[in-house]
Amino acid sequence: MTWLPEDFVHPVHVPVPGTTLHLRPIREADTTLDYPAVMGSRERLWEIFGPAWSWPSETMTYEANRVDLRRHEEEIAAHKSFNYALLNEQETALLGCVYIDPPERAGSDGEVAWWVVDELAGSEEERALDALVPQWIAADWPFSRPRQLGREISWQDWRALPRAS
Repeated sequence: MTWLPEDFVHPVHVPVPGTTLHLRPIREADTTLDYPAVMGSRERLWEIFGPAWSWPSETMTYEANRVDLRRHEEEIAAHKSFNYALLNEQETALLGCVYIDPPERAGSDGEVAWWVVDELAGSEEERALDALVPQWIAADWPFSRPRQLGREISWQDWRALPRAS
């Protein structure tokens, strides 16, 4: 048995209410947008994700980012995990990401994390995304016990949980 029902169809376009932004599955072709977004916010992202995921490293190259996005695109196609890009209406700027993954730690059936670029930190757009993600997961994803990493549980407490079996 996989972590998602075999007939599950993942959303491909999710508007962020009250903004001109939307989410869609990330692609390798998004590297030109993703790399500057990640590296432009790298210090803050490292504070959030570094201890748990060792990401994004200070020395991450464009090529390494491209390979990572290709892996994400393949994982999405195989329903192994999901990385959604937060994009402006024209898809000329990547402004953050939402990750939906099988549980690494015991006690949930899906793990969700997200971020925005530094320029959106504390903005109305970030608050709209923060409001959307839990509602979207509850409405459109087949989880009974999703866990919001770094939000409803601290990263430190999450890392202390036993590994999922």
